[in-house]
Amino acid sequence: MNAGEASWNMRVVSKTPPSEKFYNQTTPGDRRLTNSDLAFLGPYVIQGNYSGYQVFDISNARRPTLKSAYVCPGSQSDVSVYRNLMFVSGEATSGRLDCGLQGIEDSVSHDRLRGIRIFDVTDIARPKYITNVQTCRGSHTHTVVTDPNDKANVYVYVSGSAPVRSPNELTGCSGGTLEEDPNTALFRIEVIRVPLAAPEQAKIVSSPRIFTDLAAPPRHAEPAADTVGRGGRGGGGGGRRGGPTQCHDITVYPAIGLAGGACAGYGLLLDIRDVANPKRIGAVSDSNFSFWHSATFNNDGSKVLFSDEWGGGTAPRCRATDNKAWGANALFTLVDGKMEFKSYYKMPAAQTAFENCVAHNGSLIPIPGRDVMVQAWYQGGISVFDWTDVTRPTEIAYYDRGPMDSTKLVSAGSWSVYWYNGVMVSSEISRGLDIFELTPSGFISQNEIDAAKTVRFDYLNAQEQPKLVWPPSFVLARAYLDQLTRSNGLAAGRVAAVTGDLARLERLSGQGRRDGLTQLATQLDSDAGGSADQAKVRMLVVAVRDLANTPR
Repeated sequence: MNAGEASWNMRVVSKTPPSEKFYNQTTPGDRRLTNSDLAFLGPYVIQGNYSGYQVFDISNARRPTLKSAYVCPGSQSDVSVYRNLMFVSGEATSGRLDCGLQGIEDSVSHDRLRGIRIFDVTDIARPKYITNVQTCRGSHTHTVVTDPNDKANVYVYVSGSAPVRSPNELTGCSGGTLEEDPNTALFRIEVIRVPLAAPEQAKIVSSPRIFTDLAAPPRHAEPAADTVGRGGRGGGGGGRRGGPTQCHDITVYPAIGLAGGACAGYGLLLDIRDVANPKRIGAVSDSNFSFWHSATFNNDGSKVLFSDEWGGGTAPRCRATDNKAWGANALFTLVDGKMEFKSYYKMPAAQTAFENCVAHNGSLIPIPGRDVMVQAWYQGGISVFDWTDVTRPTEIAYYDRGPMDSTKLVSAGSWSVYWYNGVMVSSEISRGLDIFELTPSGFISQNEIDAAKTVRFDYLNAQEQPKLVWPPSFVLARAYLDQLTRSNGLAAGRVAAVTGDLARLERLSGQGRRDGLTQLATQLDSDAGGSADQAKVRMLVVAVRDLANTPR
């Protein structure tokens, strides 16, 4: 906990250690800890842990308080929420239906839980276990999906990456190839439908085979001096090679009807307009990628980013000697449903051989008019980068913490970091829950930060991207004006004049304010034709017109 820290253009708001319950529960005296992913509900952040989950009240981000700690070993306890429901992934063969700590020794047991647990969190301090949905490979991760055309149900896409369980334990499970068994549990994901009025009736309603006919992807060799293998989640391994048989993570964007599947050897583009029956419409592979891990769309759906978890998250992959295109993000444009590669982004600061480091989970920061993302890099820390220019992604803020142990490699670092209602919340694998905020710099102005804070969520699962919408505000207009200053999109004198007009009009009310804002919007519309950044000027015009149409 006393490791050195470095930060740039962001600052620590709070660091909260884990509760004692969440140190390794299956081995007494073992102080190892594995925190996992995050979900958000109102003032609460739910932090998954291999031993269950914890709920923190972050209404005061400087002093988070523990609301509840639910011990239920299962690995990796990926968490999501929707209204009063919470979903928790279970994959480990030791996970029990009764959440017991004794594990399961038998190879076949009807006490085992591998799938999705569903809780009622109406009273989040006292969750009620509703039911579970068992799957053949368990749930490494899952994604909650809302269907704009189906208000009675919510859906869950399940990604399982463990070996297929015995049919003696769960009827119908088979681990053969498609040629050997057309009903094999491989080469598919599971779709669970959860009736909101009767969640105890949740069940699998389809098992889409989104991997059909994908060939073995190209892959790179390991550095000659590197003794860390590439088996397991890191990719590769021996034996017969084929295409992927499972996704690691699926990010859905219901507003545009698309999903990005990070599926071991491929990045997939899925059509999810029929939520219960997603269909693959595109696939990309890359020899520089080892393990396609997660995906993020930009807000207008014109780009998608895939991350590569080279080394499975437990290896040091950000050393000075590591290839900058390996263990990075790959950035694509989306045109007519086609993905076109544009560039890579990797956190630029070299890390030591005692720090597990590779691209991991993050989310968009709602800075208007720009594509800005915050992302976790395990012990590489946190990187905030701008990928508005998809060919030149650039780091604009960071936080980096020293190694968990400076003498040997010990797993730690930021598993995930997401923007939520004005702050960035990070799940630190071994050291707890960290909260950060951006600070103004030459890359991000205070107005841009304040405009981002006007975007509020009632809940957030980062793997179900919400459409970012900014309410009308003077700070939104000023944020666009700051961006035009930065890009020289308007002359300095014109920027000064508009700045003065906005300040004057903000003090007015009623018809005078409306008329003044309407006139300003008309003037800016004329400015757009001669601007070096016409698109941004038109964003400013819309912001000013929206203000004119907002009663005060």
